[in-house]
Amino acid sequence: MNMLAWIPFLEPMNVFHQWWYLLLLPLAFGLSVAYKAIRVPSLKLYWWQVALMTTQIVFGVVALGALVALFVQFAIPFLNG
Repeated sequence: MNMLAWIPFLEPMNVFHQWWYLLLLPLAFGLSVAYKAIRVPSLKLYWWQVALMTTQIVFGVVALGALVALFVQFAIPFLNG
């Protein structure tokens, strides 16, 4: 009965809340498979390029997360004075 009043963007479901970072791997893999299927001129090294792009996406997101965490910890306190 409570699902009738559920508003997705205001009250998100917390099913994967504890394990959200594990969803990054299938997301990056799916993006890589789709992108490389269109962009690769030859399928000879297709899976190698998919693995490389998946790794780049995962490390890029982790690096961006670390930069945002550092910004929040060190730069934002100086903005308040």
